Amino acid sequence: MTRINRGTLQSALLILAVCTGSRALAIEEPAYRSLEQDGSFELREYPAHLVAETVVAAGFEEAGNVAFGRLFRYISGENTGRSKIAMTAPVTQAKGEKIAMTAPVAQQAEGRGYRVAFVVPAQYTKDTVPTPLDPEVRIREIPAQLVASWRYSGRWTRENYDSSERTLRGQLASRGLEARGEPVLARYNPPFTPWFMRRNEVLIPVERRAKGP
Repeated sequence: MTRINRGTLQSALLILAVCTGSRALAIEEPAYRSLEQDGSFELREYPAHLVAETVVAAGFEEAGNVAFGRLFRYISGENTGRSKIAMTAPVTQAKGEKIAMTAPVAQQAEGRGYRVAFVVPAQYTKDTVPTPLDPEVRIREIPAQLVASWRYSGRWTRENYDSSERTLRGQLASRGLEARGEPVLARYNPPFTPWFMRRNEVLIPVERRAKGP
């Protein structure tokens, strides 16, 4: 019998509960304006938006499972308004800031972790979004930015992600774009989605390369 990772199973059941609830009719995604699209490549213009995020000291493939429980509790009512907040997509993951040595899971190589985030539904502003009760969850505003995207399917492995990131960076060089931030893994599907049907993206904030005289 195939063994199922407990964290993955927990995440799958929690997402299933949200997605099949009576109030869940559609999954909201952040709005953006598509400026260019060519196969799996897309150049997007995102307006400023809010995310609920947490930082965990875990490996690339484990970080989502560790973070999901904290974020799910926040949107399920563990906030100052005791409000239920709709699930959104994608769930994003990026390299995190340095984690203090006093943190419970700080014994990670190089003392670094991953930031995992849910996009806050557009109905909320900085003034109206419920404040997390868990100090390890915070609300952060992502500024308006130009973002290059590379879409791929498959399993959420480091190998698949690294390969897609390299491909996207090659696209930047050929399109006169320069990276202006850390790459982000965006996952749009729950874990029980067959790997060949998953929508995954690498997102990199960019700017257009200045033309010479």
